Amino acid sequence: MDCKITIDKFEGPLDLLLHLIKQADIDIFEIKILEITAQYLSYISKMEELDLNIDSEYITMAADLIEMKSRELLPSSEIEEEEDDPREELINRLVEYQKYKELSEEFKFLEERRQELYTKDSTLLDEFKVDGIRISNEVTLEDLIDAFAKFQEKKAFEKPLNTVVTRKEYSVHKRSKQIMDKLIKNKKMNFVDLFDIYTKDYIVVTFLSILDLARKGNLLITQNKNLDNIEIAYRG
Repeated sequence: MDCKITIDKFEGPLDLLLHLIKQADIDIFEIKILEITAQYLSYISKMEELDLNIDSEYITMAADLIEMKSRELLPSSEIEEEEDDPREELINRLVEYQKYKELSEEFKFLEERRQELYTKDSTLLDEFKVDGIRISNEVTLEDLIDAFAKFQEKKAFEKPLNTVVTRKEYSVHKRSKQIMDKLIKNKKMNFVDLFDIYTKDYIVVTFLSILDLARKGNLLITQNKNLDNIEIAYRG
């Protein structure tokens, strides 16, 4: 077998064995002790010919392989029945090492990816903080959103009361005009009373219409005290 002697790339005898198995294109569970031992010893022998320093762990593995080989060559009658199969023990060690090797390669890849990321030191964001957007002197946008959330809970927002066979399209412009007509007629209304149809599209468009009218200054939105009902009137 032709071996390229580059011992530096191996992290130990098990790594070398995995390399030889992969080079021979065989499955770990189908290795033959006689063949793998011959390949391993050939590799070690070429290292010695090149006068390379060989770590003791490589020599120890060579001795273990020679022992396994000799035990395989012995007649079965001379092997104690209760003795473990040396081939099975080697396969288990190789499988376990291969798992750790694959994990280490994954960690190495993640480490390299992490080195490509650059982070900024944490800083205070107080300078970017914006106080609650005020719809009126008494009401903020957060107040309207809280009232809208409570309305959703009360009316079972995800479960419309009626089954709709044909879907009706709503627009903010059209719904805004309907709200203005109601307020002109009634002068003042409770915020939740504007949601007179309990379908998802209608409720969302109604809420957006109220925000749009408030932005244009067409509505007067008041709240007597915190958490109290929000009232909406036509400003004119």
